[in-house]
Amino acid sequence: MEKARAIQRDRFAREKDVHTNAGMTPRLIRKHCELDAEGAGFLEHAMTNMNFSARAHDRILKVARTLADLEASEKVLAHHVLEAINYRTLDRAMWS
Repeated sequence: MEKARAIQRDRFAREKDVHTNAGMTPRLIRKHCELDAEGAGFLEHAMTNMNFSARAHDRILKVARTLADLEASEKVLAHHVLEAINYRTLDRAMWS
């Protein structure tokens, strides 16, 4: 976990008020959470079929970026997106 924090600290070193993935703005999400075709397809499927909001979309991407950081992966991969979607689905189930 310390390595993931260090990755985030380095990533956002030039950003004024952002220190972790959770604080990413929409611009930073687009920059640091670029998905491959498979990951984008999974996210689009979840957005359409699970009726997630735009806010949920951004949260899924932030969590996927964190999961990638925990694996020291430069890229957000499809399995990171799937795991983040699963967490969002669990969150939704627990609060509804």
